[in-house]
Amino acid sequence: MAHVDLQPSSLMSDFLRKTGGVAVLDGGLATELERHGADLNDPLWSAKCLVSSPHLIRALGMGGWSSYVGYKLRFETWANWQRMSIKAIGQAEMFPSHSLVHLDYLEAGADVIITASYQATIQGFEAKGYSREESEALLRKSVEIACEARKIYYDRCVEFVCDGSEDERIVKHRPILVAASVGSYGAYLADGSEYSGIYGDEMTLETLKDFHRRRVQILADSGADLIAFETVPNKIEAQAYAELLDEENIQIPAWFSFNSKDGVHVVSGDSLLECVSIAESCKKVVSVGINCTPPRFIHGLIVSMKKVSLCQL
Repeated sequence: MAHVDLQPSSLMSDFLRKTGGVAVLDGGLATELERHGADLNDPLWSAKCLVSSPHLIRALGMGGWSSYVGYKLRFETWANWQRMSIKAIGQAEMFPSHSLVHLDYLEAGADVIITASYQATIQGFEAKGYSREESEALLRKSVEIACEARKIYYDRCVEFVCDGSEDERIVKHRPILVAASVGSYGAYLADGSEYSGIYGDEMTLETLKDFHRRRVQILADSGADLIAFETVPNKIEAQAYAELLDEENIQIPAWFSFNSKDGVHVVSGDSLLECVSIAESCKKVVSVGINCTPPRFIHGLIVSMKKVSLCQL
């Protein structure tokens, strides 16, 4: 499913209708990147791989192809794979590790893949010595990688030949959304404050909007289907996101996902329901949810959120 120009609520309702009313999101990106050999010990975290992705395409070499049990691809299809997998961005590099992870999740049945931009900020890249232009290009690259992974997956669906043997991978053409991830200001700080929501008394709504504004503009214009505001830790940042979506006239829908430590409040201590109401007030927001929260709280949180939200959960 490519980016289409629909009203926000129409895009999501149409998508959920096609997926049977429930959509499966992908899983942890950083965990899988590390499993593939990436070193994420860096303030940029998973966004580090936007700069220097490991050359992991070798895992798909002819020698390792047998690990894809049940795949019967013609030789000419393999040649096409080789051509599709090479991409030059700035300098020649093999198919980025992010794309391998995106493909893994698509083959596991994910209907939504989330970009590697959670901790990717213009300010964070500039602190590493990159120019403003280079920093903005890296943000766009996060969306391009996910969109390319979706395209390759769709191409694989066309070429896939099943011989009836057992295969746990899902190779089926279906609607797939690319969500551009936006992490909190605390994620940029890389000091754990995304899990406390405490930014100090001097933090203002306008400061947060100025911090996120250009990043949100770029991600919204890079070809993603929606924006995922993830791990929102406090009410002020939820308000900043909601106002930015309206002020910048963002043309794609968004979801807000909060984190809670007690099943009642977001991690800052602000009322979760008040935060959800802020999201609900923005017409661009089509879904609200929970992430990075102890599983024992999830059911109660969803029940509580349904009382104040008409958005998809």
